[in-house]
Amino acid sequence: MSTKTITRLSVFPIAGAVLFPHMQLPLHIFEPRYRALVRDALSRDQRIGMVQPRDAGDPPSLFDVGCVGKIGHVEALDDGRYNIILEGLSRFRIRRELSVDTAFRQVEADLIAEDDVHQTLGLMERASLEREAKRFADAQGYAVDWNAVGRLDDEAIVNGIAQVAPFDIAAKQALLEANSLSDRAELTMQLMQFFGRHDGDGQVTLQ
Repeated sequence: MSTKTITRLSVFPIAGAVLFPHMQLPLHIFEPRYRALVRDALSRDQRIGMVQPRDAGDPPSLFDVGCVGKIGHVEALDDGRYNIILEGLSRFRIRRELSVDTAFRQVEADLIAEDDVHQTLGLMERASLEREAKRFADAQGYAVDWNAVGRLDDEAIVNGIAQVAPFDIAAKQALLEANSLSDRAELTMQLMQFFGRHDGDGQVTLQ
């Protein structure tokens, strides 16, 4: 992993909504400050920095690593709200938050360039990941088209599980910060085992 261009990003801090490179994230934008963020992004480069808040402060502090998303689809509603779909471009690491007059927050950040954009897993890694994903989905009662999953490339399946699985904020952040696809796959399997344990009434437990 290496870093490249220093860039200025408008950021959307939201807990649990983590975007990964080459994945899509649908968002419903209703707060006035984030409507302004979307309008600003649409008038410039269509980029928004998705990042998780560390705490419940006002404003909350931010985790250092997030993901830049480009608005790939936008539906402007009559009342000023938006439905958008962000397409993950690259991760970023925040250098500092900027002092700005806008209602939304802006940061100076380094874009993170992956050493190998098309990373792959070993055959045993891929088989283990799919096996653990099936166990986790069955335990949660999810209906999954496993034939379609089997056709996904390694990056799509790893990042897809990491993005949609119902892990907590810290777990999602750890997945985003993993430095390689193999590391992210291994952590994803560990988290599925950890979060997928059930107690007697069928509820997920961390025991």
